[in-house]
Amino acid sequence: MTSEAVDIDVELVRKLVRARFPQWSDLGIAPVPDSGWDNRMFRLGREMVVRLPGSAGFAVGNEREQRWLPVIAPALTQPIRLPLAVGEPAFGYPWRWSVYRWLAGETALPGRIGSMVEFARELAAFLRSLHTIPDTGGPPAGVESFHRGGALAAYDGDIRRAIAALRSQMDAETMTAVWDRALASHWAAPPVWVHGDVGVGNLLVADGRLCGVIDFGQCCVGDPACDLVPAWTLFDGESRAVFRGALAMDADTWARGRGWALWKAAIVAAGMCTTNAWEGTRSQTTIDQVIADFLRDRR
Repeated sequence: MTSEAVDIDVELVRKLVRARFPQWSDLGIAPVPDSGWDNRMFRLGREMVVRLPGSAGFAVGNEREQRWLPVIAPALTQPIRLPLAVGEPAFGYPWRWSVYRWLAGETALPGRIGSMVEFARELAAFLRSLHTIPDTGGPPAGVESFHRGGALAAYDGDIRRAIAALRSQMDAETMTAVWDRALASHWAAPPVWVHGDVGVGNLLVADGRLCGVIDFGQCCVGDPACDLVPAWTLFDGESRAVFRGALAMDADTWARGRGWALWKAAIVAAGMCTTNAWEGTRSQTTIDQVIADFLRDRR
């Protein structure tokens, strides 16, 4: 959340819904636990959810989802949360907001996943389906996607400051080598659709299996390396090998993916940003996984 963030509670959502969608004004409204840093979500009855951006930067993602999710959804191997309606600013809330169809499932924490190897296959299949959707004028990577799908160099200063702050605790020399290797290449093929934030909080699981993917606010067309981050934040050993084999990216793209994983983990570990509790506690483990994987590849 940024300094622009506004207070969002049940009463505000009730007033917004009543004014914009009176046909739904009698439905119950309840906050969704762990609904994220970027947006706040509230159940609307049994079948819908209201999603409100928490700051101006994330309001762009809300409009991006409205425009593009109906376009890409038919090609995907997993359900996604589809928009049903758009609300307008009112009652002191300054941005457009959305009503979506509710998508059942729990956040994909490791203890809820049955077979990590099967989960790796399912997630890789989803990403393949996304990455092969034709680029029909989708939004390009850049500032509005927080540079997901774009050049890692946009965060060069941030990560070098983070590495410097962590020097006494971690292997700063190898972290720098991982980052330099990531910067040494770029996506030379035509841009592809990317999700942009394939974190645990945006993956849903039911009965131990992947059952949906949410939060496409950073989706764009560009370099798919940012979507490889689960290889180090969620998978290891056999499951990482399965994920990597199923996606069949070249070595340079995997190197950039390691860079994306290292960037997020390093700035979290250095206290330069906030994230959900699970990712926060995993930051050092992710850095260790990235370093070990880099050293194996270098041998």
